[in-house]
Amino acid sequence: MKRLLSLARVFGLMLVVFSLTYLLPITTSLLAADGTALLFIEDMLFTVGAGALLWIATRQYRYDLKSKDGFILVVLAWTGMAAFATFPLMSYIDGLSFTDAYFEAMSGLTTTGSTVLAGLDQLPPAINLWRHELNWLGGMGIIVLAVAILPVLGIGGRQLFMAETPGPMKENKLTPRITETAKNLWLVYAYITLACILCLKAAGMSWLDAVCHAFAAMSLGGFSTHDASVGYFDSPVIEAILMVFMLIAGMNFATHFLAIRTRSLKAYQHDVEAIPYLVLALGSSVGIALFLVAHRTYPDLWTALRHASFNLVSIATDCGFASVDYNQWPLFAPLWMLFLSSVLVCTGSTGGGIKMMRTLILMKQSQLQMLLLTHPTAVNPLKIGHMVIPSNIILSVLGFIFVYFMSIVILTMLLVVSGLDMVSSFSAIIASINNAGPGLNVVGPAGNYASLSDFQTWTCTIAMFLGRIEVFTALIIFTPAFWRK
Repeated sequence: MKRLLSLARVFGLMLVVFSLTYLLPITTSLLAADGTALLFIEDMLFTVGAGALLWIATRQYRYDLKSKDGFILVVLAWTGMAAFATFPLMSYIDGLSFTDAYFEAMSGLTTTGSTVLAGLDQLPPAINLWRHELNWLGGMGIIVLAVAILPVLGIGGRQLFMAETPGPMKENKLTPRITETAKNLWLVYAYITLACILCLKAAGMSWLDAVCHAFAAMSLGGFSTHDASVGYFDSPVIEAILMVFMLIAGMNFATHFLAIRTRSLKAYQHDVEAIPYLVLALGSSVGIALFLVAHRTYPDLWTALRHASFNLVSIATDCGFASVDYNQWPLFAPLWMLFLSSVLVCTGSTGGGIKMMRTLILMKQSQLQMLLLTHPTAVNPLKIGHMVIPSNIILSVLGFIFVYFMSIVILTMLLVVSGLDMVSSFSAIIASINNAGPGLNVVGPAGNYASLSDFQTWTCTIAMFLGRIEVFTALIIFTPAFWRK
């Protein structure tokens, strides 16, 4: 019990820190005079009050964090903060149920980009910015942000960082201190976001649209201020800028940090994921463009390449922007895009899915197994680049892949049983668990998730949550072994 009360104390401090995120929409509301400032102030006071009361009630309980506690806090943070993030949405939008508000908040924090809201163009600037700020905060992980801040309050953060950091190889550190690592990652993330804002503004966006879409692009969140998403602007320049920054966001931010620190592109050459990632993304863009021209979806290669490259990169990197209704394309094209959303992005990026490193490990392991069938006595360690992959990581990857696909199967079947058609069910779960946003048919880019029943909405919400914290982090707390001393 003391251990759980100590965790409640830490979560209370997290809520106090999270309440600071209301300052940006409050400032925006005052500048735009959109009438929502008081609403955000009330919600901020409620959040900080709830966090402070929780901390005061449990402040005498101090317990050294262990790795187990990191998993519990990650689950608490994502589920709890999403609940508090619903308040501005429910306060402003009449008739919005808690189910839909929670889905929207979880979609923002998990950088999924799915939405149940219509009339985005008419929302007040502060409400739209709040949705996109959730995207941006979730991009590098609210927990990593807490790691950089909570040590100041006397709480160590390594256990949180290890539970939150995406990818199979979490032991690697950029700097000796975990807090410094988290701060460096956030600085890189913030600087690149600023560059994206300035580029979008120069391309013709308003400041609000530039900030919101930069937040969504760098977090690979995919929220937009318009119902038509990026198609609203109908600008090849804006699409090209967003595509470049989505590709950047899909790469390992540790690599970006090293490249900036050394002022050299060699960091990308040494990153074993970077080249396969770019080759697969750009090569698929050209291939889908040729496929669309062959099926006469578009009259010329340039138009096909424009729409194929932007939408494929958007879905494959798990962002979720759309410039056209690709649900109308021949089925192979959107299915290939959803497949790429499962495997493409790099470890340490803001994207979801299996990640490129796990894909490479799985591919290499398959090759080794075929070699052993013909040469049973061969000794050939698994290497990615010049790095030998330890057997414990290989086993971890295999276990993750199994749980990942079983989660997709179970959640898809739940949607099918609830009455949703198979294509909509499968694409909704793939898009949700990969944090990619739009699916196909009912949940395609021309629509949204508003038509789903409450049961279907909660199923997709669970999928988003599992995908963002990479399945194991959530499921492990339900195992009996986790709770044994």
